[in-house]
Amino acid sequence: MAETLRFGVVGCGAIHGTHADGIKGIENAELIGFYDILPEKACAAAEKHGAYAAKSLPDLMERVDAICVCVPSGDHATVGVEAAKAGKHVVCEKPIDVTVPAARSLIRACGEAGVTLTVISQHRFAKDIQQVRTAAQSGSLGPLIAGDMYNKWFRTQAYYDSGDWRGTIKLDGGGCLMNQGVHYVDMLQWIMGGVRAVRAQTRTVSHVRIEVEDIANAMIEFENGAVGIIQASTSYYPGLAERLEIHGQWGTAIIEGDRLKVWEVDEKAAAEGLYGRGVQAQPTPNIQTHGDAKDGTGAADPSAIWSEQHRLQLDDFTKAVLGRNSPFITGEMAIEPLKVILAVYESARRNGERVELAELG
Repeated sequence: MAETLRFGVVGCGAIHGTHADGIKGIENAELIGFYDILPEKACAAAEKHGAYAAKSLPDLMERVDAICVCVPSGDHATVGVEAAKAGKHVVCEKPIDVTVPAARSLIRACGEAGVTLTVISQHRFAKDIQQVRTAAQSGSLGPLIAGDMYNKWFRTQAYYDSGDWRGTIKLDGGGCLMNQGVHYVDMLQWIMGGVRAVRAQTRTVSHVRIEVEDIANAMIEFENGAVGIIQASTSYYPGLAERLEIHGQWGTAIIEGDRLKVWEVDEKAAAEGLYGRGVQAQPTPNIQTHGDAKDGTGAADPSAIWSEQHRLQLDDFTKAVLGRNSPFITGEMAIEPLKVILAVYESARRNGERVELAELG
């Protein structure tokens, strides 16, 4: 393997620029070119980033070592498998795909070809999220009792009309949960230690000409016996910061937009008295916070933020490939949030019946 990893980006939609900028900010990585089924998009991206506009996917793959898959979600495995069979390492945007069989086909293809696969989950690189996850899993919060995720965003009808794949079952795979909510679904299940079962409802209430939900509510059972809530939407104007609330018997951690907003943990105080003292809305000094996430949240424009965390994941991937190690986020890890979302959809189809993730394979 060369000392420099040469990247190509497939799909020049909203997120391609984040990948391009991330690659250009990494030592031992080089952005070579772009491909899109619409040649004008590839040409525009290539001109902006000083790269090559490929005439076809094979044309691009001949020039690179790794492919960033930035096509619609339902085509992730199709493009990723083709890249793997050509011997290219694969960075796949979220979700890994929209069905478990498709996701497993990509993992299998990369394994058989001996290439590295990672799936974008850039929030796992936010230091505040990492520290809360460590606290939750180490027992610093006490036994975990609940974990909640809120992804109350807003998208206009024009957003769904901006691409013929948006809001379709085949290519978007789902709505506010599969497309917008997948990242914080992943953060919730990662911090809490995995999901066992869900009961859910979904609705399409404020958008037309879409096949998917714009509101999703679910009750969660975690593997450790804790319970929780997932709420996601693209209908709540003006759009609120994505939020995690993690509760242990000794206290609470709350994250908004990847930043720790509340850290109230005290084993002794939690065991004394009849009432709590109320939340103080600042992190206390015994957990360090960091400003890695840029101002704002994905409620407004996800392509304009989180770019540093994308760069960190792409850097981790580059080091894994060049060092012949496993990346921080593997394909198998990416199946877990997908299964949670698919279980929500299955429960909603069954009018809120309990669905175990084990049923999904």
